[in-house]
Amino acid sequence: MTTFIVIFLLALSLTLVGTNWARRLALWLGFVDVPAQRKLHAEPIPLMGGVAIFGGAIVAILPFLSVLPRPVIAVWLSSAIVALTGLVDDRLGLPAWVKLLGQFIGFLVLAAFDIRVKLPLPDILDYVITFLWLAGISNAVNFLDNMDGLSAGISAVSAAFIMLLGLQNGQFLVAAVAAAILGACVGFLRYNFKPARIFMGDAGALFLGFLLAVLGLRLRFPENVNFVTWMVPVFILGLPIFDTTLVVISRLRRGLSPLTAGKDHISHRLVAMGFSQREAVLILYLVAGMFGMAGLFITEASVVEGYTIGGTAVLVAAFAIWRLERWVEQPLSAKREVHTSENEQA
Repeated sequence: MTTFIVIFLLALSLTLVGTNWARRLALWLGFVDVPAQRKLHAEPIPLMGGVAIFGGAIVAILPFLSVLPRPVIAVWLSSAIVALTGLVDDRLGLPAWVKLLGQFIGFLVLAAFDIRVKLPLPDILDYVITFLWLAGISNAVNFLDNMDGLSAGISAVSAAFIMLLGLQNGQFLVAAVAAAILGACVGFLRYNFKPARIFMGDAGALFLGFLLAVLGLRLRFPENVNFVTWMVPVFILGLPIFDTTLVVISRLRRGLSPLTAGKDHISHRLVAMGFSQREAVLILYLVAGMFGMAGLFITEASVVEGYTIGGTAVLVAAFAIWRLERWVEQPLSAKREVHTSENEQA
């Protein structure tokens, strides 16, 4: 247990110091996020927080490399490729397919070390599911990076649950890497919680999403059956999955590309309901914690209990998406009626 506390504290301390230096370097290089219509900040914000998160997490692990299982090399190498792709995108603005290619290369590194889904299916299907999971979670966490402190905080909550499960099941690698992520995210939040003084950018968000997805793949629950426990990482990362599902459905319904930027995420909708940005972010931390608690329960659930919880969660999520979409439509309809009434009077 002492080892994981040391890793957490190292990552936290290194990221605290590193984020401040990354902020200064970004300002000196002009590596900033410029305000735009779809963005919430009014001034240019440094955009190299992902470098500090990556550096803090990986350096915290280095003293323990000799006692960690061999796959840690693949985990960090693949994550570094994804983080570098995100950093280049932050600077140059890469097409979506190039970022996806970086994630695919990261997947190939993992596959070379046999880190993948292992279901009773043909190997090719296992590889396809693995890549879809890695790319899906990577981009879901990146999508969630739309409000100060949101993506880093949700990643910290998810990492905390993964660390706990890793410790419970004797998975040293999973627990150690999760502790490093947790420490790095908490350290970064010192500068990223509203009002943010630095952003993590795609380098940080894609790195965190990819690494959390990898840890989800590595979780094992020997005291329960895979037919139930496959839902555990899905619940732990449930909030990013829900937000992405909401955004994709909403944009497709409105005839827009899912890759189109917009203020239609769950965080933006909470603000539109009257919550402040800080309140919206804290509410979503709580929701992420609820997802994580459900995941913990499923580790001990029977098949009937597990699928009852899973089915209930799907129904609640579907209702929430329907209600949120309808809530957005109602104010728009009211505005159209007022506008029409004013035209008729004129």
